[in-house]
Amino acid sequence: MAISHHAAANPDRIATIMAGTGETLTYGELNDRSIRLARMLQDSGLRPGDVVALFMENNIRFHEVVWAVLRSGMYLCPINRYLNADEAAYIVIDSEARALITSTALQSVAAEVASKVDCPIMLSVDGGIEGYESYEAAVATVDSSPLQSEPAGDGMYYSSGTTGRPKGIKRSLVKGHFTDPAGLEILLGPTFGFGTDTVYLSPAPLYHAAPFGFTRTIHAMGGTNVIMERFDALEALRLIEKHQVTHSQWVPTMFIRMLKLAADERSRYDLSSHRVVVHAAAPCPLDVKHKMIDWWGPIIWEYYGGSELNGLTLCDSEQWLAHPGTVGKPILGSLHICDENGTELEPHQPGAVYFERDRMPFNYHNDPEKTRSAQHPEHPTWTKLGDVGFVDEDGYLHLTDRESFMIISGGVNIYPQEIEDSLALHPKIRDVAVIGVPNEDFGEEVKAVVELEPGFEPSEEIALEILAYARDRLAGYKVPRSVDFEEQLPRLETGKLYKRLLRDRYWADHESRLV
Repeated sequence: MAISHHAAANPDRIATIMAGTGETLTYGELNDRSIRLARMLQDSGLRPGDVVALFMENNIRFHEVVWAVLRSGMYLCPINRYLNADEAAYIVIDSEARALITSTALQSVAAEVASKVDCPIMLSVDGGIEGYESYEAAVATVDSSPLQSEPAGDGMYYSSGTTGRPKGIKRSLVKGHFTDPAGLEILLGPTFGFGTDTVYLSPAPLYHAAPFGFTRTIHAMGGTNVIMERFDALEALRLIEKHQVTHSQWVPTMFIRMLKLAADERSRYDLSSHRVVVHAAAPCPLDVKHKMIDWWGPIIWEYYGGSELNGLTLCDSEQWLAHPGTVGKPILGSLHICDENGTELEPHQPGAVYFERDRMPFNYHNDPEKTRSAQHPEHPTWTKLGDVGFVDEDGYLHLTDRESFMIISGGVNIYPQEIEDSLALHPKIRDVAVIGVPNEDFGEEVKAVVELEPGFEPSEEIALEILAYARDRLAGYKVPRSVDFEEQLPRLETGKLYKRLLRDRYWADHESRLV
């Protein structure tokens, strides 16, 4: 199903609520507005297979752009709203977008982007920006009667660029109508019980693939999306009670923020409407996951996969408790764990995580070398996302770290994720990154880079306290040799950390295998 069905059956049903302002959008409005924009894009010469770039904050108009593109057989390329002008312009140019839509909330950056790109269509929501036409004026007089042809479109996502320039992930368009079930609607909709009674809380930025995909799926199945303009731990709990939220999705840093609320704050709101909680996008420390299940009950699901949709694993709370640390078993594709030569490994031996599909499901736009590097050397339909992990004796996948983040010290492999997880709940640590830095004798040594909780100032005393805390929880060779402090770590709201920015400072004058 899709928004057109729900608009016809119940046009006044609420499709979207903006949590901060209370602004709402009905299915009737969403359907009509998306048709107007789709027709305007087509009248301007865009055709199936073209790319529309969307550079926008969490905005009530975000999804009308999404559905206009999806019902036109085009690619919607959401751009991280926190990028600077050069970074955003790079994606517009590299994706070969023929339209760019933004909003006045991003006015200063968007105006500079306009001077760097050459798009036939440049539209601005909520007012004028130099170099853009008014979005509202462009669609105001366009007919909203049903379109003659509505082939299915898709998203075109760019990687976060944590280890270099982001690359566009382009999947082949599926032949069919935009109302045909697709993606998460097929893979996870029945499992999670999505339907017209679903109230889904989205606390993350919509430009990211997971919130984009889940909110799109909720609309396809007739539910209501509650969109937070920006995550706040206590406000998220209040919204669950206020809107009787049934489903939600989070990243582990959000769990940590909520767990660090005072006891009276955590118990202030009624969360009993909550039926399904989903998390992914970044590793979740074991202690954090245990505490969340203790607090919210066994309603927490975890999945592992990427925008490439080369594979997907899933586990519920019971499976996770029986296999602590797992990200589940495959529900899309089959797993292979391989060493650096491509040889398959036995259970509990960590290696590169490959998914096998019956065909190559994606390519990296304008980068055939990167596409080839994601493929197994002997089996081109086995592809990897750059993660290291192992399967246990029951076939459950456990991730250990990213390939590019692994530290090799004196010939020993050290996985930063384990160290970060052990430090995550330290009461004075707000965020932590563990990286390898140069060491003349061992090649690399382990360093913890820490962002402190408000109210604490960096000091040698706190650094020693953190190291002692680590020694109580880790083998000696994994304990950081030193602690540095940062006012704020470069972490995305999606939970991913720009480790490259940290490592570059330490490796600037050294030959390094790290990229």
